[in-house]
Amino acid sequence: MGILVGLVIAIGCMLGGFVAMGGHLIVIWQPWEFVIIGGMAAGTFVIANPLKVVMDSGKATMEAFTNKGPKRQDFLSLLGLLHALMRELKTKPRNEVETHFDDPENSEIFKSHPEVTKHPDLVLFICDYCRLILIGNARSHEIEALMEEEIGTHKKSVLKPYGAINTVAEALPALGIVAAVLGIVKAMGALDQSPQILGGLIGAALVGTFFGVFASYGVLAPLAIKVKGVREKQCAPYTIIKQTLIAYMNGALPQVAIEHGRKGIAGADRPTIDEVESATVPGARAEAAA
Repeated sequence: MGILVGLVIAIGCMLGGFVAMGGHLIVIWQPWEFVIIGGMAAGTFVIANPLKVVMDSGKATMEAFTNKGPKRQDFLSLLGLLHALMRELKTKPRNEVETHFDDPENSEIFKSHPEVTKHPDLVLFICDYCRLILIGNARSHEIEALMEEEIGTHKKSVLKPYGAINTVAEALPALGIVAAVLGIVKAMGALDQSPQILGGLIGAALVGTFFGVFASYGVLAPLAIKVKGVREKQCAPYTIIKQTLIAYMNGALPQVAIEHGRKGIAGADRPTIDEVESATVPGARAEAAA
């Protein structure tokens, strides 16, 4: 919604200001200039990126428009799941706890937190490192380094659409110049025409430069920043898991370890201590339900 509102404001002010200066909107309508610039941008985008990144860029754009990132309830569900798993690790024998990580789809703990299980990569991340904790001889600093490496790799992968879109945004002003040069070449072939016709051709050529610059700095560059913000927010649960499990490995009680994870959530989405307690402590959950 924010993207659409921003585009309406930007385009409305641009066109409104042009009309207020006495300009005529019909002059800006040069469809073949738009075809040249848009076609070159799309072609170079496909050349520069593998098909997977091209498709993921479309998905990332839709996520940016819908602001599809984890919400407060998603973080609360994640903390509740981690607390339940840490309680199992602390109180149950290894053979009973392993069943949760070997088959999370049929685990009652995982099934009770559907906000987490709808993300298979996140479930796999949790299971992998809980298995390492079960082994018992893994050092916390080694596990932390391994987690950071995996999180960095994951973040690099999911941010590829940002880099791809931003690269096209940086190229658009130059592509606009290409369209403008082609328009000037056309105008040079009409030097024997009247100044009115020649002026119209030159004006049409300059629209290419205008469109390239506007599409770059007014549309694609802000969109790329939005994509980056949404994808980085989607990576936040991995950091929360890391902080929580490392605190647990260092000897913190499950309820204290959860606090390490809660502090990694941005202020606007961070649940309160009471909300976390209601979602994690069995007695508090029953009291809240009553």
